[in-house]
Amino acid sequence: MGDFKLFTSLRYDPALVRVPGEGFTNAGWNQDPSAFYMLDLHRDRLLRAATYWGWTDAINAIAGDEGLKRLEVFLANAVRDVGEMPHRVKVELSQDGTLSHMKSPTPNVPLYNLFPPFLPSPGEEVSTQTEARGAAARKAPSKSPEYEVLVDTQPTTKSEFTHYKTTRRDMYDGARARGRLALADLKEVLLVNDDGGLVMEGSLTTCYFWRDGKWVTPVVPPAYGSGQGSGGNDGTTRRWALEKYVRPFSSALYTLGKKVNTNSHLVTEQNITASSLADGEECWLSNGVRGFLFGRVKLGA
Repeated sequence: MGDFKLFTSLRYDPALVRVPGEGFTNAGWNQDPSAFYMLDLHRDRLLRAATYWGWTDAINAIAGDEGLKRLEVFLANAVRDVGEMPHRVKVELSQDGTLSHMKSPTPNVPLYNLFPPFLPSPGEEVSTQTEARGAAARKAPSKSPEYEVLVDTQPTTKSEFTHYKTTRRDMYDGARARGRLALADLKEVLLVNDDGGLVMEGSLTTCYFWRDGKWVTPVVPPAYGSGQGSGGNDGTTRRWALEKYVRPFSSALYTLGKKVNTNSHLVTEQNITASSLADGEECWLSNGVRGFLFGRVKLGA
């Protein structure tokens, strides 16, 4: 089964080396200075996919500390000519363990949108007040730019090719074509499965919705199973958000006179039906290149 490749797209950004000195917590790989956003989680997603398909050479190429270091060196060589400009780097892994890449410039993103300490509740305008000590732990991610979030007009069948990220992208390309989305558009389209009408994910992003007083994302098990979950992708920023612990906020940060959401985790998993979406409702999106992005659902024409 070598007619496709595994891939992941990640952010190269020299600004990320500032993360350890600016008060961010739960920054994982980037807690040790690195210009590659969540590189260890990107490696893990490739490794999970290679393991699922039993690609022994691919597994050996990226497994363990040596494999992670090999991937880091490969990426460092890939971006050595781009200077200080942030780039999207698409890394492909073949069945025989060969790594390849493509790169392109990507816009600057505030560090708070790459590692948001919390996601503001819908309708809440978060104060920019911060304390000098540990300010990064309390600053809200920017809601600009705002993405228009559409719902695909046709259902998608969940499979290992929606769970793992591969070069078989027809289902995502089809959803974008039906929504008439171009790469430069500030728009996203949500895929919906044909097994209960559950929201799976966005064509290029993980999605998050406000339900029962918290932010939730569609259910996706760590390993693919046809009868489990929504069928969406096991993404890197999604994993980070699910694992991130949110500490209670100090009284220095208020939202319309009330503290912002202080749930113990940034997000949790929950099934989300497309029929539950409301026109104009706020949501968040994320991926391994742009971090966390604010969106608003648009239903109908």
